[in-house]
Parts: sequence; structure tokens; C-alpha cells
Amino acid sequence: MTEHISAVINGSPFEGVVSANELLLDFLREELGLTGVKQSCEVEVCGTCTVLVDGAPVSSCCFLACDIDGRRVETIEGLAGTAFHQVAVEAFMRHAAVQCGFCSAGMILTAKALADRGLDPSRAEISRAMSGNLCRCTGYHSILEAVTDILKVSREGAPS
Repeated sequence: MTEHISAVINGSPFEGVVSANELLLDFLREELGLTGVKQSCEVEVCGTCTVLVDGAPVSSCCFLACDIDGRRVETIEGLAGTAFHQVAVEAFMRHAAVQCGFCSAGMILTAKALADRGLDPSRAEISRAMSGNLCRCTGYHSILEAVTDILKVSREGAPS
């Protein structure tokens, strides 16, 4: 069984057919070649497969591709070349918040969703927002410092 969908993916309109049981993760990677989204736990725990759907972080490993019909999807590839992406990369590098990089896309997209809310969250609120993203290589202190910097720059007027 298939479903016709119409969505905006990384700012570009998409219309096509997806299998009714196809996961968003598989659709993005296999059909669209957007390999910045990674497969890991497959049970909505690690955050490696995080993408933004209508600005909210979702685990694409447990989200059906047909459910993006009429919605906006953003992957790490959609951030390439933006001021937000540059700020995020610089913050992650400055704070040594990345080692292997496998989790970084999900971390950056989750930080973008938080930044887009335009709030000034406490350290505990940032930690809670990022809690769905696991990193096996580096300590969370450096990641939280990087996200804090990203949010500060975003609030001060850097375009997202």
C-alpha cells in the first residue's frame, strides 16, 4: 500500500509516493539521499536520527514518512550554508563538543528547535531539551556549553 505525500523538505517542495509503512529515516536516506540523518537505536532513544518536522525535533526512526504530508521537514543538510549552521559548528568546535560526529546532526537540529523558540532557557532547561540526544564519545558538559553559546548568539540576532 502506498500514500501520496506533498511536503517541503529542506525548503524545497516534494511530491511523491511512499510506502504506507516506510519510516521517515529510510525515506530521507534511501529515497532522497539525505544521509546526514543517521540510524542507530531504532527505538526513539538516542536522537541520532533527529530531524525537524514543522520545527519540532522528531525521531525519524519511529516516524512514518507518510505523516510528513502537508508538513515541513528539515535535516542537517537543510542547515548547510546558513548562519545558524556556522554558529553551531563554531560552538561545537570551540567547546570540543564533537569527537566522532555521529550524534552531531541530531544535537544541532535539537539546538535549532530550541533556538527558534527564542527563549532564554536555564542550564537545566537546556539539559532537559537535549536529553533525547545521546553521545557515546564526549562528555555532556562540552555539548551543553556549545548549545548555550548557540542560543546566546541566536538571541542576540544571528539569523537562524
